[in-house]
Amino acid sequence: MARTLLLWGLAAVFPLPLVLTLNAQLTDVTSMRLYISLGLVAYCWWLLAILLSVRPSWLDRAVGLRHIYALHGVLGILALIPAYLHRENTFAPSTWARDLGDWAFWAAFAVLCYSLLFMSGWLTDRSPLLLKVKSRLELVFRHQLSVWIHRLNLAAVLLIWLHVHLIDRVAQHFAFMVLFDLYTLAVLGIYVWKKWIAPDSYLTGRVQDNVALNRATRRLAVTLDRTSTTSRPGDFYFLRFEAPGIGREWHPFSATDDRHDTLTFTIRQTGDYTRKAGGVAPGTPVRLEGPFGQFDQTVRQHPAGAPLVLVGMGAGVAPLLGLISAHRGDRRIHLLWSVRRPEDAYYGTLLKEYENLSGGRLTVTVRTGRFTRDDLAHALSEEEVARGAFFVVGPNPAVLATQRTLRRIGVSRGRTHHERLTM
Repeated sequence: MARTLLLWGLAAVFPLPLVLTLNAQLTDVTSMRLYISLGLVAYCWWLLAILLSVRPSWLDRAVGLRHIYALHGVLGILALIPAYLHRENTFAPSTWARDLGDWAFWAAFAVLCYSLLFMSGWLTDRSPLLLKVKSRLELVFRHQLSVWIHRLNLAAVLLIWLHVHLIDRVAQHFAFMVLFDLYTLAVLGIYVWKKWIAPDSYLTGRVQDNVALNRATRRLAVTLDRTSTTSRPGDFYFLRFEAPGIGREWHPFSATDDRHDTLTFTIRQTGDYTRKAGGVAPGTPVRLEGPFGQFDQTVRQHPAGAPLVLVGMGAGVAPLLGLISAHRGDRRIHLLWSVRRPEDAYYGTLLKEYENLSGGRLTVTVRTGRFTRDDLAHALSEEEVARGAFFVVGPNPAVLATQRTLRRIGVSRGRTHHERLTM
């Protein structure tokens, strides 16, 4: 919690050097100083949002990628408020400077509106109607196109950078302009390095096998070219398959075991990208960014005597299998796995083997259909409800619904953990 608060505190601190430097030098426009400062705050928040979008793995281990994504999204929204106040209460001495500022504002606003529907999940995870609309529109606005539209934020930042350079009363202050340019170049440089140069140093491997588990789910194994020394049980990676027809985008998948040389992923074919997973042939080169995840770290932070309750929905069981494999010998674990049809319980044999080897510490409950409130109240012991650490994985709307149900039967919010990459 403390580390997460520090992350959010970064949003308040990040603009301060620029704001203080300009205010120390800008003495001739005191009536507009506040609104000029608000423009700087908005600019810095957009820069920080770009910086967070590169998914720093060290920061993920400290606070979790879902908190990083949440701050990224919140900054994109909040920055519009000081940007609007700046736009309405200041004036630019030249037409070019004014137009560039306006174009940047409206570009950022348009990208935000688009991203709220297609990329954030904040609305679609909670509204079945919007989720249905999004699914229809994605026939045209595919994910890779959405990524490039989202990157128009970079164009907005460059427009603002040029806008500031064209305002003489600001550009004449050398110390401020040096710091302003350093902020911009540092963030854009890190972004370019992380997105287009750093991938050459990521983990690489080749697809070992690609097996259908049912008509909509596949198990894909990747043999790594070098050992993943930092991986932990329950982690996930962003994968990119180096093969024609698959697409060049990165997509997150959870590892189903705790191995370091060969990683296995369970892929449900639901989106325009994952539907191509069946065409990934053995031998296909793969790049892997990561690992990411805090599940194993969170398990270790809970008291040793507290039971673990793992709630997996469909392919969401994948990271939970890694936790079971790693902790079945030293923790009491209860896995609740919901599937759509009985034949979808494709890991039944593996789970039975884990149960037999656990010495009675592992309990597995498989249900066809989602667990209702009565189901959970019946399946969970009093100790599990009162003391258990709950890990919930599945489709985002189902995770939200399960969290609400768990709270209704007495599971506190602080003992419920997930890794949805949306708020």
